[in-house]
Amino acid sequence: MRTDLTLSTATSTVAVRNLGILAHVDAGKTTVTERILFLTGETHRRGEVHDGTTVTDFDPQERDRGITIFAAAVSCDWDGHRLNLIDTPGHVDFADEVERSLRVLDGAVAVFDAVAGVEPQSESVWRQADRHGVPRIAFVNKMDRPGADLDEAVASIRDRLHPVPLAVQLPIGREGDFTGVVDLLRLRALTWPDGAGSAEDVQVSDVSFELAAEAERRRQALAETVAELHPAALEEYCATGTLGADSLAAALRQLTADGQAVVVLCGSAYRNRGIEPLLDAVTAYLPSPLDVPPVRGDWQGAVQERPADAEQPLAALVFKVNAGATGRLSSLRIYSGTLRKGDTVLDARTGRTERIGRILRVQADRHTETDTAVAGDIVAVVGPKAARAGTTLCAPSAPLVLEPAVAADPVVTVAVEARRSVDTDRLAVALLRLAEEDPSLVVGTDPESGQRVLSGLGELHLEVAVEKLRRLGLEVTVGRPQVAYRETLSRAVAGLVLRHVKQDGGAGQFAHVVVDVEPLGEPGTDGFEFRSTVTGGRVPQEYVQAVEAGCRDALADGPLGHPVTGVRVTLTDGATHVKDSSDLAFRTAGRLALREALRRGSPVLLEPVVDVTATVPQDTVGGVLGDLSARRGRVHGSAPRGATDAALTATVPLAELFGYASALRSRTQGRGTFTTHPAGYAPAPRGQ
Repeated sequence: MRTDLTLSTATSTVAVRNLGILAHVDAGKTTVTERILFLTGETHRRGEVHDGTTVTDFDPQERDRGITIFAAAVSCDWDGHRLNLIDTPGHVDFADEVERSLRVLDGAVAVFDAVAGVEPQSESVWRQADRHGVPRIAFVNKMDRPGADLDEAVASIRDRLHPVPLAVQLPIGREGDFTGVVDLLRLRALTWPDGAGSAEDVQVSDVSFELAAEAERRRQALAETVAELHPAALEEYCATGTLGADSLAAALRQLTADGQAVVVLCGSAYRNRGIEPLLDAVTAYLPSPLDVPPVRGDWQGAVQERPADAEQPLAALVFKVNAGATGRLSSLRIYSGTLRKGDTVLDARTGRTERIGRILRVQADRHTETDTAVAGDIVAVVGPKAARAGTTLCAPSAPLVLEPAVAADPVVTVAVEARRSVDTDRLAVALLRLAEEDPSLVVGTDPESGQRVLSGLGELHLEVAVEKLRRLGLEVTVGRPQVAYRETLSRAVAGLVLRHVKQDGGAGQFAHVVVDVEPLGEPGTDGFEFRSTVTGGRVPQEYVQAVEAGCRDALADGPLGHPVTGVRVTLTDGATHVKDSSDLAFRTAGRLALREALRRGSPVLLEPVVDVTATVPQDTVGGVLGDLSARRGRVHGSAPRGATDAALTATVPLAELFGYASALRSRTQGRGTFTTHPAGYAPAPRGQ
């Protein structure tokens, strides 16, 4: 398996794997990462989440809370390959960290709990990876737990995530007796003794007589499924009735890259079982930077492509910024070219040039300095002063703007004030630093009260941000969280005529529009659509675009004082003036027309709702269901989870979930847990 090769900076790009670890909270992502670092020799002691000794969960809050909050990058070597690995958060409040990480990754390992299978946040991060086109393999963890079942986990992947899952292993032993796996490609048994702690501890042997028939059956079923999906494999299968190990591996690599299937492995990271085959699968099936299409960028309207070539002009994307007291550290992915210490680069966002002071290879909170980084590398740099997450750094002679990850819209807001007036300026600086590091945090001012407000993706997200302020020595007071409401219209308004005429000397303004405005779908449907059915050139195309721009202006603030969503506008007619019509006039007319339509269309207030999955002891189900109903929740049902627990699902208004963690612990004697997933918006009760 692993060799003793230590890779240099000049490692061939084909031997690089840039991958993330994705999962639902508590599925074991960080433990998997820690075992990878230990087995590859990057650490000499196994870090444990419950002991607060992990490498990637290095922030004090992560260790206190026992969850991953911030994406952490580490590097290690395995079998002649360099693995640049990012351990991502599993909690929905930190989904933006996952989004920015996926933007710069070439592959991912999705970790699933062998008892729970696909959980809500598993599904969420899977969809995020789908949007970025990131190939994945799956690792079913915790095979030693009571109730663990690989087949059930594979079925949940098929049913909820909809790829074709291809299990390439058969577990040896069940639950507490899980000792290893059968490698179905080569029909060999891999077992780990109790206390296994190094790659040399894995024992390779023939498949036992008791498992031989089942292993043969599963391998044949695997070959049949692969042959159905892969044309070259089908030819060999038709000729020989089976697939050789090398042919099967090549087909699995291609199917993984195309997203047609997902290779599934299993193990127990906590007990050091199954990690070596997982590392082998990463190098065998996930793509190198050379295997993915050239990155596409834009400069002054012209689309350009840059391949992963060290000789090409530099193009790099910043995906994370740490704005510490001692300076700014910008983490970036180099897509093309070579970056050297002391180089001058162009910040394509600001148009200013910056000097690279230092280049660092990152091991979570530890750094090793290097002089050079090349295409395919993920490194951190010191020097750029204005870089933000999403900034492109490129060669000044070959400017390029790469598409950044899109930050999620905040849904929860709190007022934050310094307790002491002397700390007001320090608080303002600290809040801006938080927003630089995390684009999903938005700092603003309440227009009515004048208070400084902080908006984020959830209650925990804001709790973490406020705790960071306090750990900087700031004493702050925090107001009760407020959710981000939206509004829409509840009935259509047809044939609304808006005639905008303004004459105050000189050129005037004239625009005449007729619009139909209707709900886009059921109340709570998100989005905005604009279309034109005007014929005969009664409204020229440039003015149609101006009307659309005006309608989008009106979406910012509806009749109830909140942003508007779920609306379709159709421009049906209009008229122009030979002298006084202009883009400005029609933009104003579009804005006024939509505002009037919203007033006439019986506006409805919408509130954010979330899907809640609560895992509780079966003897507390009644009380938890009653509490969810009291919080205006729509309960969808319950299902057994293991021998003693039940999983309850419900859709609940976000405003009703503040403080729910404490309430759930109280009702379940501390044994209940819950997760949430955004479910859009729904009409709020009158008087909200």
